[in-house]
Amino acid sequence: MAGRQDELAHEQDVVDTLYGRLDELRRRARRRLGDVRRAGPSGSPQNRSERDAFATLYEDRAAQLDAVEDRLAFGRLDLEDGTARYVGRIGLADDEQRSLLTDWRAPAAEAFYRATALAPAGVRRRRHLVTAGRRVVGLEDELLDLDHVDPDGAAALSGEGALLAALATRRTGRMGDIVATIQAEQDRIIRSDLTGALVVQGGPGTGKTAVALHRAAYLLYAHRRVLERSGVLLVGPSRSFLRYIDQVLPSLGETGVVSTTVAELLPGIRATAVDEGPVAEIKGRLLWAEAIRRAVRARERIPARDVRFRLDGRDLVVRRRDVREAIARARRTHKPHNEARATFVRDMLARLADQYARLEGGELTPEDRAVVLEDLRAHRDVRVALNLAWFPITPEKLVADLFAKPHRLAEAAPELTEDERALLRRDPGAPWTESDVPLLDEAAELLGEDDSLAKAEARARAAERAAELEYARSVLESTGAGGGLVDAETLASRFESGGPVLTTAERAAADRTWTYGHVVVDEAQELSLMAWRMLVRRVPTRSLTIVGDVAQTSSAAGARSWSAALTPVLRDGWRLEELTVSYRTPAEVADTAQRVAKAAGLPVSPLTAAREVPDALVTVPVRSADDAGTAAATGAIASAVIAEVAALAREFVGTDGAGRVAVVAADRRAGGLRDAVARALPGALGDAEAARLAAQRPEDAQVPVLTPRETKGLEFDAVVLVEPAEVAEGAGGWSDLYVAMTRPTQRLVAVHARPLPDGFAG
Repeated sequence: MAGRQDELAHEQDVVDTLYGRLDELRRRARRRLGDVRRAGPSGSPQNRSERDAFATLYEDRAAQLDAVEDRLAFGRLDLEDGTARYVGRIGLADDEQRSLLTDWRAPAAEAFYRATALAPAGVRRRRHLVTAGRRVVGLEDELLDLDHVDPDGAAALSGEGALLAALATRRTGRMGDIVATIQAEQDRIIRSDLTGALVVQGGPGTGKTAVALHRAAYLLYAHRRVLERSGVLLVGPSRSFLRYIDQVLPSLGETGVVSTTVAELLPGIRATAVDEGPVAEIKGRLLWAEAIRRAVRARERIPARDVRFRLDGRDLVVRRRDVREAIARARRTHKPHNEARATFVRDMLARLADQYARLEGGELTPEDRAVVLEDLRAHRDVRVALNLAWFPITPEKLVADLFAKPHRLAEAAPELTEDERALLRRDPGAPWTESDVPLLDEAAELLGEDDSLAKAEARARAAERAAELEYARSVLESTGAGGGLVDAETLASRFESGGPVLTTAERAAADRTWTYGHVVVDEAQELSLMAWRMLVRRVPTRSLTIVGDVAQTSSAAGARSWSAALTPVLRDGWRLEELTVSYRTPAEVADTAQRVAKAAGLPVSPLTAAREVPDALVTVPVRSADDAGTAAATGAIASAVIAEVAALAREFVGTDGAGRVAVVAADRRAGGLRDAVARALPGALGDAEAARLAAQRPEDAQVPVLTPRETKGLEFDAVVLVEPAEVAEGAGGWSDLYVAMTRPTQRLVAVHARPLPDGFAG
C-alpha cells in the first residue's frame, strides 16, 4: 500500500510538471498575440499580411493549448532500456527541446496502443494514469514482461479497467474522445495511410465515429504540411450530431477542421425541408448528372426565326445560323455555361458589328468599331435576343424550374416515368431539401459563376477604397500633417479593419469550389449516389475516411452495400476495414439487436460485445382491455413509458448534467409522448428537478423524446423504446429499429402492447 502511494505521489509530481509547462506555453502564446494585436494594421501590404498571419498563428496555438486541459497526460510506457515515456494529448518539450510528453499520434506512442505480451515492442509495462482535473487519482498497469514484476507489488495486473471505466461513465450531451483507451484494431485504422478512400464498416457501438475523428486528428499531425493548406472536411448526418462531437477534435489539439452536413455543404443554400422516402430515392439517382446537363443545354438554344432590328437607321439581323455557330464556338471552350456565355456574346456582337461595317461600305476604324459594339451591347432587341439564345441562370433557378415546370423536367429527365415526375412536382419558392443540395451542386458545377455580381462587388470595393483615400487626404490637409511623414495611402490603410485573415477552414467553408486534402464522412451509408458525386468533387485526390454501417441505412436513397454506393464514383479506389467489437452496447442488447436485424434480412456485420451489464434488457408488456390501437391502449403505453422514464431518470440522470435517458418512438407517436412526458415529470421527479430538465436546451436535454432518425450517431445511458414493431413500420423500416435498439450503454427498456418482433428476447 505504501508503495502504491509512493507511485501516485511520483506520478503527481510528473503531472504537475507537465501542467506547469502547459501554463507557461499558454502565457507565451497570449503574450505574443497581445503584442501583435497592439502593433495594429500598418505599414506595407506585406507587413499587414505578416501581422495577420502571426495573429492567426498565435490564436490557433492558444486555442490548442486551452483545449487540452482535461487528461493532458494519460499514459506511460516503461521501456526495456529502463527509460519511461509519457503519452498525452499533445507533445510538450522543455526550453532545451527535451521531450516531456509524447503526442499520442507520434510513432513513439504507437506501442501504447499496440503492444501486447506476445509482441511487446520493447515495452515492459504500460501504465494508464487516471486523473480528475489536475490530480492523479489512480493507476492501472499492464505488465507485458513478467520477468520484471514489481517485487513490492506496486503494479496491479490489470488489462481493461480504463476502457471499462470509460464505458461505464454517464453520458452527456457531448461525445468524449477515446484517446486514452484506443484499442488495437481501432489504432490500426486510425494510423492507416492517407492515400485512397478507406471505408470503415462496423456495427453499432464499435466506435466508428470515434475512430473517424481520431483518424482526422492523426492525419493532420502526420501530414500537416499537405493538409494545413487545403484543410479537412468532416461531413455528418445532422447539425445535432455535429454539435454532439464538436469537442472531440479540439480536445485532441486540432481546431481547423470544417464540419458540415450535406444540407449545408453548398455556401448560400440552407436546406430546411426533408423529402419523403420515394422522392429522396428518385433525387438520389445518378441519372441527375445527365439530366442537369440537359437542363443547362436547354438554356443554349437557336431562335425559331431571325430577329431584325435597327441601329442608327440601319437594318441588322440576328441570324439563326450565326447563333448556331456562336453557340458551337462557345461550347468548344469547355467552360461552364455562365462563363462560356461571354464567348458567345463577344462572337455575336462581332458578327453584328461586321454587318454594320458592310452596310457602311467597308472596315470601321478601331474607335468607331468600339462605339458600335457598345451601342449593340446596349440595344434592347439585341440584349433580349442574346439572352434568349444563351440565358444566364443561377443553379437555384435552374433546379427550381425543373420541379415547378413539368415540361422542363420532361425535357431534362426522360428516363423518369410520369408518376415519378409527378412526385417531384412542387410550387415555385418551396424550401430546399437535403436531397436538392447535390442537384444544386451539380448545376453550379455546370453553370459556373455569373461574374456580373463579382464585377459589381469589385467596383464597390474600388469606390470604397477611393473614398478612404480621399478622406485620408482631407485629414492630412486639415491637420497639416502632410510634410512627408505619412502619405494618404498609409493613413487609409490604418482606417481599414485589421482583424486576422481567414483561416484555411473559414475560406474553405465559404468557397464552393474549394478542394480539400481529406474528407471524413460519418453515417456514410445514408448518402445517395448524387451526394457521393458532390463529395468526391471536393477531394480530387480521392483521400477519404468513410465510416458507417449498411445495416443501419434508413434513407431510401442510401446504400445497402458499399460496392453499390462507391464503385460508381470511386471505381476501385477504395478499401474496406471492419470493426467487430461493440464497446458501447451491453452484450444482451447487442445480441438481441443482431437477432432482430438478421430475422429482418438486414446486412449485419459480425459483432462481439465487449462487456456484460446486469439487467441490460427489460421488456414491459402493456395490457389493455381494448385493442392495441385504441386510445385506451395508447394511454396505457404512455403511462408505462412515464413510469419507466421516471425510474431510469432517478437511477442515471444527475444534476451535474451527466446521465441521459432517451425515449425513442416512431415518428407518428413521438410528438404526443414528448408532451406527455413533459407534463408528467413534475409529479414523477418533483417540481424542482422537472423544472431543471425543462429549462435545458434540446441539444443538452437529459431526458429527450426522439425519433429513431434523431438518435443516429448518439448514445444514452438508457433508452425507453416504445412499440418496437411500430418503429419497424416507419420510413426507415427495420434499420430504424436496429438503430434505436443499440443506443444505450447500460439499459434498454422496450414498452409494447403489440407482439415483439422476431428475434426479440423475452
